[in-house]
Amino acid sequence: MARDVADFRSDTVTRPTDEMRRRMADARVGDDVMGEDPTVNSLESAAAELLGKEAALFVVSGTMGNQLAVAAQTERGDEVILERTSHIFRWEVGAVGAVSGCQTATVEGERGVMTAGQVDAAMRKMEDIHMPRTALVCLECTHNYGGGRVYPLDEIERISEAVRGAGARLHLDGARMFNAVAAGAYSAAELAGAFDTVQFCLSKGLGAPVGSVLAGDADTIEKARRLRKMLGGGWRQAGILAAGGLHALENHVDRLAEDNARAKRLAEALAGLDGVTARPEEVETNIMFFTVGSPERDVLLGEHLAERGVLIEEAGHFPWNRCVTHLDVDDADVERCVEEVKGFVESR
Repeated sequence: MARDVADFRSDTVTRPTDEMRRRMADARVGDDVMGEDPTVNSLESAAAELLGKEAALFVVSGTMGNQLAVAAQTERGDEVILERTSHIFRWEVGAVGAVSGCQTATVEGERGVMTAGQVDAAMRKMEDIHMPRTALVCLECTHNYGGGRVYPLDEIERISEAVRGAGARLHLDGARMFNAVAAGAYSAAELAGAFDTVQFCLSKGLGAPVGSVLAGDADTIEKARRLRKMLGGGWRQAGILAAGGLHALENHVDRLAEDNARAKRLAEALAGLDGVTARPEEVETNIMFFTVGSPERDVLLGEHLAERGVLIEEAGHFPWNRCVTHLDVDDADVERCVEEVKGFVESR
């Protein structure tokens, strides 16, 4: 049943389910900085096992997880290679430079996906006192700005080979990686296998109220744990939050396929309206873009929808309007969005 507001702005707006709240309320807790929170320890162990990594670290956000990965695998003056529209480059407040003292080199991917050839060409292979060292390459899957695009596993493996050949390391910003898993692209362990470190969010499609996980080899995660404390990220009785993440991993991964299907259905329905441009063939997971013809009309559409209780991410941060399906969006919300967009284009 549709609620008062159908919120397609982001999957970060999800609210914990009643079952998740009960599990959080009943969580066993301790001081995590002392390593004594049993629920945090359980979450970290479960995440590491799921991704096939030696260790994992519970952190406050995806941005913190990404930046800890950068800081733990680089030295000041190193270079980090990123896709131009990646979250780490566009949306993390310049933290690669501010926190780790590294410079960035960007590559223009195709809907967020870089090729191994592009990465290989961008890496510094010559030992030269004038040049920074290429220390880390970061990929993003699914790619937010690319409309939830799934990174092809064969391309990831070719990139991994090129990166290791240059003596660098590889990090995955996997904030929405489980949407790719739910799309049938690969298992979580298959995706994570090519990377030295992997970050994924619990607080997006998985529906936990807060938190992300960084996984990798034991030495890197231990270094990241120390850096987390340095940045003020040391948890105390964080098991209350970790319990929500555990519930999400155990109960909300498979259901992400429903979100992916709803995004596809929304894109197909909007593409069928006169005056609307959408590309359902590009919708692979839970993000879709559409436009009603111009930036000015897109702003008017956003206002029109908001007045009627439908919220979207208006074009501006993204090339077109963005809709994201998630735990708190149902079939009725999708139909409602389509009908309200239809009303707008038919009235103007």
